This record gives sequence, structure tokens and C-alpha cells, in this order.
Amino acid sequence: MNDDDTSLLARGRVATRLPAQDLERARRFYAERLGLRPAGEAPGGLLYRCGGAEFQVFRSGGASPGTFTQMSWEVDDIEAVVGELKRRGVVFEEFDLAPVHGGGRTRDGIVDVENYLSTRVPGVRRARGAWFRDSEGNMLGIGQRVD
Repeated sequence: MNDDDTSLLARGRVATRLPAQDLERARRFYAERLGLRPAGEAPGGLLYRCGGAEFQVFRSGGASPGTFTQMSWEVDDIEAVVGELKRRGVVFEEFDLAPVHGGGRTRDGIVDVENYLSTRVPGVRRARGAWFRDSEGNMLGIGQRVD
């Protein structure tokens, strides 16, 4: 494989796909809990756009195990976002990240992460994170880099 083999894919856009066993239940969750409305719809899926990226929630017979982060938002003020989502009824997961990421335990749904690979700022290794599950069991995250 040479550089030309990977360059076409590297120039492509990445879009997350999240499974939903009940698409209408997922639509209500994303609207009521996250304040998101579909930017597009098809019989088997919903398209959402956030910050120049997009993700789809699609009807699926399978279910996510919800044991890992499937999608995450990077935000500038994690406390404000977590607070807003809690007011909307989102329940945040409690974790102990010390064994894996050199962080600690979540407090009020937020944890410090020491070994973080930032997508926005190369070399940043510290961040804060929070995780929750959507109505379909997909694990979603929120991250904020720490300077």
C-alpha cells in the first residue's frame, strides 16, 4: 500500500452511525433530552448535524452493548453542558478511570482524564469527560480539553 491508497479515505468525511431499536423513542430522546432536531429523515433513519459534523440514528434489529464511547462532543464548557442536560433529564454514568486513563472517579458526572488524545489540539493530554446513554443504550460522551 502506498500513500495514494490512503489519501482518498483520509480526505473523506467521517459520520457516526448509531443503532436504534425504536426510532421514534430515539427521536424523542434526542429532542427532549439533548435539544436536537433531525436535519434530515428517511424511513429508516434520522440525520443530525452538530458543529460541522453529522451523525445518523438508524433503525436496527441489533442493540449496542453500550460498553464504550460510540460518539462524543467536544465542548468549551463541560459543566454548563452537563448541567443543561441534567436539567433535561439526562442521567450521567459514574466511572473510575484511574486504571485505564490515569484519571479519577467522576464527581457530579464529570471526571478528569489524564491520557486524552485531543482531536482539536495535538499534544493535549488532559481533559474532562462525562458519559451518558441514549434511549437505545448507545454510550455518548462529552469532552473538554484542559489547557
